[in-house]
Amino acid sequence: MNICGVYFSPTGTTEKVIKVLVNSVSDRLDQASIRLVDFTPLSARQKPLHFQSDDLVLFGMPIYAGRVPNLMLPFLRRIKGAGAQAVAVVVYGNRHFDDGLVELVRLLERAGMQVIAAGAFIGQHAFSNTLAQGRPDETDLGIVESFAQAIVEKLSQTEYGTLDLPGDHQPATYYQPRNEYGSGIDIRPVKPVTDMDRCTDCKLCARICPLGSIDFADVSHISGICMKCCACVKCCPVNAKTFVDQDFLFHVKDLEQTCQTRRDAGFWI
Repeated sequence: MNICGVYFSPTGTTEKVIKVLVNSVSDRLDQASIRLVDFTPLSARQKPLHFQSDDLVLFGMPIYAGRVPNLMLPFLRRIKGAGAQAVAVVVYGNRHFDDGLVELVRLLERAGMQVIAAGAFIGQHAFSNTLAQGRPDETDLGIVESFAQAIVEKLSQTEYGTLDLPGDHQPATYYQPRNEYGSGIDIRPVKPVTDMDRCTDCKLCARICPLGSIDFADVSHISGICMKCCACVKCCPVNAKTFVDQDFLFHVKDLEQTCQTRRDAGFWI
Protein backbone atom coordinates (compact mmCIF):
# COMPACT_ATOMS: atom_id res chain seq x y z
CA MET A 1 0.00 0.00 0.00
CA ASN A 2 1.17 3.51 -0.84
CA ILE A 3 0.46 6.09 1.86
CA CYS A 4 -0.06 9.61 0.51
CA GLY A 5 -0.08 12.48 2.96
CA VAL A 6 -1.76 15.41 1.21
CA TYR A 7 -2.33 18.79 2.81
CA PHE A 8 -2.97 22.52 2.49
CA SER A 9 -1.33 24.23 5.46
CA PRO A 10 -0.43 27.94 5.30
CA THR A 11 0.55 28.17 8.99
CA GLY A 12 1.80 24.61 9.49
CA THR A 13 -0.81 23.13 11.84
CA THR A 14 -2.51 20.87 9.30
CA GLU A 15 0.91 19.78 8.03
CA LYS A 16 1.91 18.75 11.57
CA VAL A 17 -1.20 16.62 12.05
CA ILE A 18 -0.91 14.93 8.67
CA LYS A 19 2.80 14.14 9.00
CA VAL A 20 2.31 12.54 12.41
CA LEU A 21 -0.68 10.58 11.07
CA VAL A 22 1.24 9.42 8.00
CA ASN A 23 4.19 8.20 10.06
CA SER A 24 1.93 6.54 12.63
CA VAL A 25 -0.05 4.64 9.99
CA SER A 26 3.12 3.69 8.12
CA ASP A 27 4.72 2.31 11.30
CA ARG A 28 1.72 0.01 11.73
CA LEU A 29 1.69 -1.28 8.14
CA ASP A 30 4.28 -3.56 6.59
CA GLN A 31 5.88 -2.56 3.29
CA ALA A 32 4.11 0.78 3.06
CA SER A 33 5.71 3.55 1.03
CA ILE A 34 5.16 7.22 1.85
CA ARG A 35 4.53 10.19 -0.43
CA LEU A 36 3.90 13.69 0.87
CA VAL A 37 2.10 16.29 -1.23
CA ASP A 38 2.00 19.87 0.04
CA PHE A 39 -0.36 21.82 -2.22
CA THR A 40 -0.08 25.03 -0.19
CA PRO A 41 2.21 26.79 -2.71
CA LEU A 42 0.45 28.20 -5.75
CA SER A 43 2.87 26.34 -8.02
CA ALA A 44 1.82 23.00 -6.50
CA ARG A 45 -1.75 23.51 -7.72
CA GLN A 46 -0.98 24.03 -11.39
CA LYS A 47 -1.72 20.39 -12.18
CA PRO A 48 -4.46 18.21 -10.66
CA LEU A 49 -3.62 15.44 -8.22
CA HIS A 50 -3.93 11.86 -9.43
CA PHE A 51 -4.05 8.78 -7.23
CA GLN A 52 -4.13 5.02 -7.79
CA SER A 53 -6.44 2.33 -6.45
CA ASP A 54 -3.74 0.99 -4.11
CA ASP A 55 -3.18 4.40 -2.48
CA LEU A 56 -4.25 5.32 1.03
CA VAL A 57 -4.70 9.10 0.93
CA LEU A 58 -4.54 10.96 4.25
CA PHE A 59 -5.98 14.29 3.20
CA GLY A 60 -5.73 17.35 5.45
CA MET A 61 -7.42 20.75 5.15
CA PRO A 62 -7.80 23.71 7.52
CA ILE A 63 -11.32 24.95 8.10
CA TYR A 64 -12.14 28.61 7.40
CA ALA A 65 -15.52 29.99 8.55
CA GLY A 66 -16.72 26.45 9.22
CA ARG A 67 -16.07 25.20 5.70
CA VAL A 68 -13.36 24.03 3.32
CA PRO A 69 -11.64 27.19 2.01
CA ASN A 70 -13.71 28.17 -1.02
CA LEU A 71 -10.67 29.34 -2.97
CA MET A 72 -9.36 25.76 -2.88
CA LEU A 73 -12.55 24.24 -4.31
CA PRO A 74 -11.57 24.53 -8.01
CA PHE A 75 -8.37 22.60 -7.29
CA LEU A 76 -10.08 19.98 -5.12
CA ARG A 77 -12.72 19.37 -7.80
CA ARG A 78 -10.00 18.45 -10.32
CA ILE A 79 -8.56 15.61 -8.20
CA LYS A 80 -8.70 12.14 -9.75
CA GLY A 81 -9.14 9.54 -7.02
CA ALA A 82 -9.23 6.36 -9.14
CA GLY A 83 -10.77 4.31 -6.32
CA ALA A 84 -8.12 5.15 -3.72
CA GLN A 85 -9.01 4.78 -0.05
CA ALA A 86 -9.00 8.07 1.79
CA VAL A 87 -9.05 9.56 5.27
CA ALA A 88 -10.41 13.09 5.58
CA VAL A 89 -8.79 15.32 8.20
CA VAL A 90 -9.79 18.87 9.09
CA VAL A 91 -7.99 21.26 11.44
CA TYR A 92 -9.77 24.21 13.00
CA GLY A 93 -9.00 27.01 15.46
CA ASN A 94 -11.05 25.88 18.50
CA ARG A 95 -14.34 27.52 17.47
CA HIS A 96 -15.95 24.68 15.47
CA PHE A 97 -15.52 22.85 12.19
CA ASP A 98 -19.28 23.18 11.45
CA ASP A 99 -19.99 21.46 8.10
CA GLY A 100 -16.37 21.46 6.94
CA LEU A 101 -15.65 17.81 7.63
CA VAL A 102 -18.74 16.59 5.79
CA GLU A 103 -17.86 18.92 2.91
CA LEU A 104 -14.32 17.54 2.62
CA VAL A 105 -15.56 13.96 2.71
CA ARG A 106 -18.04 14.68 -0.08
CA LEU A 107 -15.34 16.36 -2.20
CA LEU A 108 -13.06 13.34 -1.85
CA GLU A 109 -15.91 10.96 -2.68
CA ARG A 110 -16.81 12.98 -5.77
CA ALA A 111 -13.15 12.76 -6.80
CA GLY A 112 -13.55 8.99 -6.88
CA MET A 113 -12.13 7.99 -3.50
CA GLN A 114 -13.58 5.74 -0.84
CA VAL A 115 -13.47 7.63 2.46
CA ILE A 116 -13.02 5.10 5.27
CA ALA A 117 -12.39 7.46 8.20
CA ALA A 118 -12.44 11.11 9.17
CA GLY A 119 -10.97 13.27 11.91
CA ALA A 120 -11.20 16.79 13.28
CA PHE A 121 -8.22 18.30 15.10
CA ILE A 122 -7.43 21.67 16.61
CA GLY A 123 -4.62 24.00 15.61
CA GLN A 124 -3.76 27.49 16.77
CA HIS A 125 -6.25 29.86 15.16
CA ALA A 126 -4.83 31.61 12.10
CA PHE A 127 -6.14 35.00 13.26
CA SER A 128 -4.79 34.83 16.80
CA ASN A 129 -1.60 34.36 18.77
CA THR A 130 -3.50 33.13 21.83
CA LEU A 131 -6.53 31.12 20.67
CA ALA A 132 -5.60 27.42 20.82
CA GLN A 133 -2.01 28.52 21.28
CA GLY A 134 0.49 25.71 20.76
CA ARG A 135 -2.00 23.28 19.31
CA PRO A 136 -1.88 20.62 18.05
CA ASP A 137 -0.19 19.77 21.35
CA GLU A 138 0.95 16.53 22.97
CA THR A 139 -2.60 15.52 23.87
CA ASP A 140 -3.80 16.16 20.30
CA LEU A 141 -0.96 14.15 18.83
CA GLY A 142 -1.77 11.29 21.19
CA ILE A 143 -5.26 11.25 19.64
CA VAL A 144 -3.63 11.24 16.20
CA GLU A 145 -1.79 8.06 17.26
CA SER A 146 -5.08 6.47 18.36
CA PHE A 147 -6.64 7.53 15.07
CA ALA A 148 -3.80 5.85 13.17
CA GLN A 149 -4.39 2.60 15.05
CA ALA A 150 -8.11 2.74 14.30
CA ILE A 151 -7.42 3.37 10.60
CA VAL A 152 -5.12 0.36 10.35
CA GLU A 153 -7.67 -1.85 12.13
CA LYS A 154 -10.39 -0.71 9.73
CA LEU A 155 -8.19 -1.47 6.72
CA SER A 156 -8.22 -5.12 7.79
CA GLN A 157 -12.00 -5.28 7.47
CA THR A 158 -13.70 -6.60 4.35
CA GLU A 159 -16.59 -4.09 4.51
CA TYR A 160 -16.35 -0.52 5.76
CA GLY A 161 -19.92 0.67 6.15
CA THR A 162 -21.01 4.32 6.24
CA LEU A 163 -19.43 7.07 8.35
CA ASP A 164 -21.84 8.82 10.70
CA LEU A 165 -20.41 12.35 10.56
CA PRO A 166 -21.51 15.52 12.34
CA GLY A 167 -22.63 18.41 10.17
CA ASP A 168 -25.11 19.22 7.43
CA HIS A 169 -24.68 16.95 4.43
CA GLN A 170 -25.86 19.80 2.20
CA PRO A 171 -23.97 22.77 3.68
CA ALA A 172 -25.29 26.11 2.50
CA THR A 173 -23.78 28.86 4.63
CA TYR A 174 -20.45 29.95 6.06
CA TYR A 175 -19.90 31.10 9.62
CA GLN A 176 -20.82 34.80 9.84
CA PRO A 177 -18.43 37.12 11.74
CA ARG A 178 -20.11 40.04 13.52
CA ASN A 179 -19.04 43.50 14.62
CA GLU A 180 -19.37 45.04 18.08
CA TYR A 181 -23.01 45.93 17.35
CA GLY A 182 -23.93 42.35 16.47
CA SER A 183 -24.26 43.05 12.75
CA GLY A 184 -22.80 40.64 10.21
CA ILE A 185 -19.61 41.78 8.53
CA ASP A 186 -17.89 40.80 5.31
CA ILE A 187 -14.19 40.28 5.95
CA ARG A 188 -13.41 39.10 2.43
CA PRO A 189 -12.05 42.50 1.28
CA VAL A 190 -9.84 42.87 4.38
CA LYS A 191 -6.10 42.66 3.74
CA PRO A 192 -3.07 43.02 6.02
CA VAL A 193 -0.97 46.18 5.88
CA THR A 194 2.82 46.41 5.97
CA ASP A 195 4.82 48.61 8.32
CA MET A 196 7.58 49.68 5.96
CA ASP A 197 9.63 51.05 8.86
CA ARG A 198 9.91 47.48 10.12
CA CYS A 199 9.97 45.64 6.80
CA THR A 200 13.41 44.46 5.64
CA ASP A 201 12.12 43.44 2.19
CA CYS A 202 13.15 39.83 2.73
CA LYS A 203 10.31 38.76 0.38
CA LEU A 204 9.35 35.82 2.61
CA CYS A 205 5.71 36.92 2.70
CA ALA A 206 5.56 37.06 -1.09
CA ARG A 207 7.11 33.62 -1.42
CA ILE A 208 4.84 32.02 1.18
CA CYS A 209 1.47 33.48 0.12
CA PRO A 210 -0.56 30.48 -1.11
CA LEU A 211 -2.46 32.63 -3.61
CA GLY A 212 0.56 34.50 -4.95
CA SER A 213 -1.23 37.73 -4.08
CA ILE A 214 1.70 39.69 -2.58
CA ASP A 215 3.64 41.75 -5.09
CA PHE A 216 7.24 40.51 -5.12
CA ALA A 217 8.52 43.92 -6.24
CA ASP A 218 6.55 45.77 -3.55
CA VAL A 219 5.57 43.51 -0.66
CA SER A 220 3.31 46.20 0.79
CA HIS A 221 1.03 45.77 -2.23
CA ILE A 222 -1.44 42.87 -2.24
CA SER A 223 -2.47 42.68 -5.84
CA GLY A 224 -4.74 39.65 -5.57
CA ILE A 225 -7.25 38.04 -3.23
CA CYS A 226 -6.39 37.63 0.45
CA MET A 227 -7.89 34.49 2.00
CA LYS A 228 -6.94 35.53 5.55
CA CYS A 229 -4.76 32.44 6.05
CA CYS A 230 -2.37 34.76 7.93
CA ALA A 231 0.72 32.98 6.65
CA CYS A 232 2.35 36.32 5.80
CA VAL A 233 1.53 37.74 9.23
CA LYS A 234 2.84 34.77 11.16
CA CYS A 235 5.93 34.14 9.05
CA CYS A 236 7.25 37.72 9.10
CA PRO A 237 10.48 37.73 11.13
CA VAL A 238 10.08 41.41 12.09
CA ASN A 239 6.28 41.50 12.64
CA ALA A 240 5.76 43.98 9.82
CA LYS A 241 2.43 42.53 8.64
CA THR A 242 -0.73 43.33 10.61
CA PHE A 243 -4.47 43.77 10.19
CA VAL A 244 -5.92 47.17 11.05
CA ASP A 245 -9.57 46.85 9.97
CA GLN A 246 -11.55 47.55 13.14
CA ASP A 247 -14.39 45.13 12.42
CA PHE A 248 -11.91 42.36 11.70
CA LEU A 249 -9.96 43.11 14.90
CA PHE A 250 -13.19 43.02 16.91
CA HIS A 251 -14.00 39.65 15.36
CA VAL A 252 -10.60 38.30 16.42
CA LYS A 253 -11.05 39.63 19.96
CA ASP A 254 -14.54 38.14 20.11
CA LEU A 255 -13.23 34.72 19.05
CA GLU A 256 -10.50 34.89 21.68
CA GLN A 257 -13.03 35.69 24.39
CA THR A 258 -15.83 33.30 23.43
CA CYS A 259 -13.86 30.27 22.25
CA GLN A 260 -11.48 29.80 25.17
CA THR A 261 -12.91 26.49 26.35
CA ARG A 262 -10.67 23.75 25.05
CA ARG A 263 -12.24 21.61 22.36
CA ASP A 264 -11.07 18.04 22.01
CA ALA A 265 -9.90 16.38 18.82
CA GLY A 266 -11.99 13.49 17.56
CA PHE A 267 -12.36 10.95 14.78
CA TRP A 268 -15.00 8.81 13.11
CA ILE A 269 -14.39 5.28 11.86
